Amino acid sequence: MFWFLLITMVVVVAAVTLAVVGGGESEALPEVAPEQLVDPLPAARPVDRADVEALRLPVAVRGYRMADVDDVLVRLGAELAERDARIAELEEALAGAGARGDREGDQQ
Repeated sequence: MFWFLLITMVVVVAAVTLAVVGGGESEALPEVAPEQLVDPLPAARPVDRADVEALRLPVAVRGYRMADVDDVLVRLGAELAERDARIAELEEALAGAGARGDREGDQQ
């Protein structure tokens, strides 16, 4: 029984070694190019909800590629800041128009 197990183990180790080494004319696995962000956020127009939902960040060895995530976050932060400024501007204009309307109503 001992000899059978020993011979079986030697055969398995030899088979695994040949499979790993590639014992033949087969080449090693080709280098895989790292994933890149395929469809970044559109530069020609503001980002909308569908763009964010369709965005898929490439995965790296230990999670997501930090450069791609940083680029997306910077772009989204800029878009949000621009929209917040526009909303504040419109609210200010609306409040100014409302105040003028109240003064005109008081004068009549």
